[in-house]
Amino acid sequence: MEEKLISKKELLELTGISYGQLYRWKRKNLIPEEWFIKKSAFTGQETFFPREKILDRLEKIKNMKDDASLDDLAQIFSPEVSDIKISYEELIEKNIIMKNVIDIYIDFNSMIDLYSFNEILYMSVLQEFLLEGSISIEESKNLLQTLQDNYDKYIGRSCEIVFVRKMGVGITSILSVPNEIYFDKLSKVVMKISVNEAIEKLKLKIKELF
Repeated sequence: MEEKLISKKELLELTGISYGQLYRWKRKNLIPEEWFIKKSAFTGQETFFPREKILDRLEKIKNMKDDASLDDLAQIFSPEVSDIKISYEELIEKNIIMKNVIDIYIDFNSMIDLYSFNEILYMSVLQEFLLEGSISIEESKNLLQTLQDNYDKYIGRSCEIVFVRKMGVGITSILSVPNEIYFDKLSKVVMKISVNEAIEKLKLKIKELF
């Protein structure tokens, strides 16, 4: 499905921000460069944005900029992972990850003292899939294996985790964004998650708790 776009003019009118604010936030890395999409129009070349993503991002910036510096926001919105490590007990006590999800992860990987940001991210993604009821416990192992084997190749890039089921068999993929991928009629896209959005949510949650 083609992503809906919004023109720069419409974006500025709809959100009430100025041209200067938009490009200042771009320079501060609050808005990804790849969201500025150049297209030919009857008036010449115009700039467009992925509608849902840019509106959501601008709303977050406006809501948070009074309580955090632009540099802090850039760190939150950055797809780069942080160096934070959190214990099993803290993950549960601070309600970062549900205990049964952590236990599934431990059963797959074994228990360790401290979990890295990436490991917590994998659990967070798994939790979203399980809460949605999209995958079984057995299929969660396929999801975790795919993340552990392949996610490092996508760090710093926009990507999505896509779970597809065909004739009862579930398959997890990591795809760069934007992408165009087509499946046969027997395949069904059960659920997909934006990794960058998952990172943002997790960073915000951790920032509020520590």
